Amino acid sequence: MSTDDKDVQSGIKPSKKDGLTGWEALGFAWEMGYTMAIPLVALALGGRLLDRYLNTSPAFLLTGILLSIIASSILVGIKATKIIKKVSGE
Repeated sequence: MSTDDKDVQSGIKPSKKDGLTGWEALGFAWEMGYTMAIPLVALALGGRLLDRYLNTSPAFLLTGILLSIIASSILVGIKATKIIKKVSGE
């Protein structure tokens, strides 16, 4: 059994330099959720409204969804890079 396993079993919390605390990880997960949801809702809704106004069936809705996937991917990548740097101690 490694020393890390013993620390976990004994209830000793890892120090800040060992990685993320539970609250930081939860906050990161929460950020990921709204980072993906807000662009999707905003751009899909905008596309749907444009489709209704211009009487074009799913063209702008699909374009909005595609743009939201691209935007969310970029934002998640940026946030993931920041958290990786934080965990690795750079």
